[in-house]
Amino acid sequence: MNTYAEENYLKALFNLSDEKGEVTVQELSQQLQIKMPSVNSMIKKLAEKKMVYYESYKPIKLTDKGKKEAGLIIRKHRLTEMYLVEKMGFGWEQVHEIAEQIEHLQSPLFFDKMDEALEFPSVDPHGSPIPDKQGRIQWLQYKKLSDTKPGDRVKLSAVTHSSEDFLKFLNSRGLYLGLILKVTAIENFDSSMMVSYGKKTNETLSKMVTEKLLTEKI
Repeated sequence: MNTYAEENYLKALFNLSDEKGEVTVQELSQQLQIKMPSVNSMIKKLAEKKMVYYESYKPIKLTDKGKKEAGLIIRKHRLTEMYLVEKMGFGWEQVHEIAEQIEHLQSPLFFDKMDEALEFPSVDPHGSPIPDKQGRIQWLQYKKLSDTKPGDRVKLSAVTHSSEDFLKFLNSRGLYLGLILKVTAIENFDSSMMVSYGKKTNETLSKMVTEKLLTEKI
């Protein structure tokens, strides 16, 4: 059984992995806000447990065992978020911190029952895929809103950033998953975008926002 700290490291490694599956100690230190000597010490422990590949001064990679463990932690987190929204009436901006605590419960049956009660969802409230019982993730092919062009009609399907402040901002603008957006114009100077949706016409969204919104073309 892994400790809370080990689980947090595994999840961070999974989320930070680049296309090669690699993460530097510095990146991990910054993400977890933990000093590098402490990060190095924990990585050595995870290497002893066959969770990561580790060599001094080289990037860290999760082993297959480590990927599975990380995927299962993420599964618990995302199922919990979905349950809190769908069954308990929480807003999507309220669930992250609660799920951070519940994800460490060591009860597969508890999460299986949660999955069943939700009728086996494939994504969480933020549109992120929920790993299966083996910790495998089915990655979804979405396109950033910032990469669309004028005239495109798209469905808002996920967000890449789920901080409370950002989700509250989306709430204030009437933006939610499943919403149909039409791109009406893009500003050459700063790449801000004008979009129409619902009863709103020519709403302006900054590039910082449009880069965090994932869409499907319709």
